[in-house]
Amino acid sequence: MAVIGFIGLGHMGGPMSANLVKAGHEVRGFDLSSEALAKAEQHGVNAVGSVPEAVSGVDAVITMLPGGQQLLQCYDEALPAADPGTLFIDSSTVDVADARRAHELAGIAGFGSLDAPVSGGTAGAEAGTLTFMVGGAEEDFARAEPLLEPMARKVIHCGGPGNGQVAKMCNNLILGASMIAVSEAFVLGERLGLDHQAFYDVASISTGQCWSLTTNCPVPGLVETSRANHDYQPGFAAALMLKDLKLAVSAAEQSGTNTEVGRLAAELYQRFNDEGGGGYDFGAIIKLVREHSKPLQETEEAKEA
Repeated sequence: MAVIGFIGLGHMGGPMSANLVKAGHEVRGFDLSSEALAKAEQHGVNAVGSVPEAVSGVDAVITMLPGGQQLLQCYDEALPAADPGTLFIDSSTVDVADARRAHELAGIAGFGSLDAPVSGGTAGAEAGTLTFMVGGAEEDFARAEPLLEPMARKVIHCGGPGNGQVAKMCNNLILGASMIAVSEAFVLGERLGLDHQAFYDVASISTGQCWSLTTNCPVPGLVETSRANHDYQPGFAAALMLKDLKLAVSAAEQSGTNTEVGRLAAELYQRFNDEGGGGYDFGAIIKLVREHSKPLQETEEAKEA
């Protein structure tokens, strides 16, 4: 079994580190939040008081941080304190440029490194069913795979440095756009008299079938796993979806890629966040669709006129 330093023990990192402990690994965890540290300790993580303490004398370091700035600041502290041969694995969702800069810094310091963002949200983190999208050298991936497996349903090598982040942003571009489309379809159907269950029964076995419909349906009462059943308490918050869509739009602009649907999806999630929706699950975007639709009375009057 390995000794693993885990930095970032929040909604994702906390349960991920707990699953590593369950698998028999020794985990030394650090987080700026004393509450997160205390909760991780309850699940067998050895809480330490600093980044250098978390990374000294370990086989691998896993980071799960809010963004690229925090990642690079963490590496500034972690790399000088780590022992030779330590493998650095970053599971944060960050800009591709920041991910590749983190690889560069680790390489200069003499360490192997991977970018390994995840899909599956807090439910996947708790259940150990995340999908890891991994970028980096083959030999580093081979070392990391058995460490990631206790947290994962699937671990996929996506290519060289930064390609894990590329896969993540492309996947979430699909996810964000499809949730908006599913929400619009439900609202259009209900305004025209179509029962939610009837529409779900059709779309879930037809060409409209997708994860946003059959796993995280934005209408409550249709799918057991949906956050809509829990007043849209987040599995994956709308604010995080906006962050990921912005990363995708930025990468598209830098690469000269025409992603009009992705850009529009980012604009709609920006509006939803601006109107106070950022703390809800991203499926709550259906509220924006409803709130910005014209009252049915007005549409009837327009017909008559």
